Amino acid sequence: MKKDLLGNSVFQMAAEQFDRVADFLELDERVRERCKWPKRVITVSLPVTMDDGRTEVFFGHRVQHHLSRGPVKGGLRFHPNVDVGEVAALAMWMNWKCALMGLPFGGGKGGIACDPRAMSLGEQERLTRRFAQEISPFIGPEIDVMAPDVGTNAQHMAWILDTYSTREGRFVPEVITGKPLELQGSQGRNEATGYGVAFLVTQALQKLSLPIEGSSAIVQGFGNVGSHAVATMNRYGIQVRGVSDISGAVWNAQGLDTDALQKHVAHNGGVAGFPGGEAIDSEELLLQRCDVLVPAALERVITQENASKLNCRILAEAANGPTTPCADAIIEERGDIFLIPDVLCNAGGVTVSYFEWVQNLQRFSWTKQEVLSKLENKLNEAFENLLEFCHQRQCGHRLGALATGVDLVAQVKQTRGLFP
Repeated sequence: MKKDLLGNSVFQMAAEQFDRVADFLELDERVRERCKWPKRVITVSLPVTMDDGRTEVFFGHRVQHHLSRGPVKGGLRFHPNVDVGEVAALAMWMNWKCALMGLPFGGGKGGIACDPRAMSLGEQERLTRRFAQEISPFIGPEIDVMAPDVGTNAQHMAWILDTYSTREGRFVPEVITGKPLELQGSQGRNEATGYGVAFLVTQALQKLSLPIEGSSAIVQGFGNVGSHAVATMNRYGIQVRGVSDISGAVWNAQGLDTDALQKHVAHNGGVAGFPGGEAIDSEELLLQRCDVLVPAALERVITQENASKLNCRILAEAANGPTTPCADAIIEERGDIFLIPDVLCNAGGVTVSYFEWVQNLQRFSWTKQEVLSKLENKLNEAFENLLEFCHQRQCGHRLGALATGVDLVAQVKQTRGLFP
């Protein structure tokens, strides 16, 4: 299994980051090995009846990195390129993220290799329910609590909730987060990740003594996270000049009309062709001058080839693992980019998922204002703690954020000991 995981470039990247942190913390070798490898790696085959009557077999994965601090927490993604190595890497990052944020969770992640854009709603429902059925012995409110991710949304979570609850013979809303409000979802959950990204951007701008209103931003990715980050930054007065997604990229040096862009995407399915901006190569968009660059798409988009050419003051990592280790080294050597690392920057989603889980356990609901206010407090506390840690230990933000999370998990494992 170790060899299989290390054969995946994304997991190898996560493992390299962990090894660097473990060396920095001088972790005991026995605890180090226990922290690095996931507790459970589950793969299931999913036969689904398609609309044309044929049966297609999909493969789904769920990785639970650790349960030492509580149930694992993490999203379920639908994407053609999903494989177990990528899922394991994302589960590892989620583990450190939950620890960094002070949430009583370990890291989990799931994925099904499929293209939801090529599937009908009925096919997606049958696939989701089959996955929930196959994985149900390994999930639960105190074991593994899933949430939406790339290619999934509140409706997919509703199907999982219904499948699990039917199996249990009772309504169990706390088994899933990111579900519809009418099924005891949380106010603020849908926009939480993007909202958190924008909030942390304002905190970083203040640390750099840059004005919030009138600052400029470029966002790569216009899905749930990117679109809400754009909308929230716009409300703060930050001028969004460029946006890209799978369809292409648009640029306007005077600032995009983000409300009009949102309507264009809703009608056309992508940013390409937006009349309020000019088309630009997606790779070139990343290199345009701006105060804030927000990669909000998939992994490994800031690389050794483009890291030295970035022209931003703040790199706000809304996506998981958007910067490779080689690019990290270049950015650290440059010293002119304020990094908000992914394990902090996109932690809004899991933090409000925690709030949703708590509300479900208590059978009590909070207002949207209460949720977002609590989110800001948690993010600000983690942000300030990170800066203080980096100042004291004289290290970069990536190393500091990961070290904070890894150190807490290692302490818990050391304290609990190893069952014979």
